[in-house]
Amino acid sequence: MDMAHDVYALAYSGARRGLPDNTRAYIFAIARNHLINRSRRASIVSFELISDLTKLDENADLAATERHLLARDALRQVQAGFEKLSPRIREVVWLRKVEGLSVAETGARLGIGKEAVTHQLLMGMKALADHMLGGSGRVVRPLYRKKRNQGQGS
Repeated sequence: MDMAHDVYALAYSGARRGLPDNTRAYIFAIARNHLINRSRRASIVSFELISDLTKLDENADLAATERHLLARDALRQVQAGFEKLSPRIREVVWLRKVEGLSVAETGARLGIGKEAVTHQLLMGMKALADHMLGGSGRVVRPLYRKKRNQGQGS
C-alpha cells in the first residue's frame, strides 16, 4: 500500500473515537508515526529518516514530504550503483546524462570514438538499471565471437 492510503486509513479509524481539534496536526502526527513504524519494521532503521521527521513542520505537505523521502532514497540507490561502475564507464555516464554532453563532445573530451561512447553508455545504463531493480549492478560486457574463417588456413 502507498503511504497516503495508509495515513488516510489510520486517520479514518482514529477519528471514529472522536474528531481531532487540529486536523492538520493530527494527520501530520499519524504520518510521522507511520513512517517511524515503517522504518522500524525494515531490516535497517535509518536515523537520518527519523531525525528528518522531527524537523518537519506540522503544516508540511504530506505528499511532498513523502515524494522528497522517496526521491532521497532513490538518489542514494543511484549513487551506490554509480559507484559500482568502472571509472571510464562512470565518466561516460556522468558526461552524457548529468552534464548533458553530446556523444561527439564526450568522445572528444575522453579521447575515444563515438561508438565507444555509445557502447560504454549502454553498458553503464544497463548496470545502473540492474542495480536499481535489485540486481548486482555489474557491467556485463558482451562476448565477441571470432569469425568462423579466422584461424582456419583458407
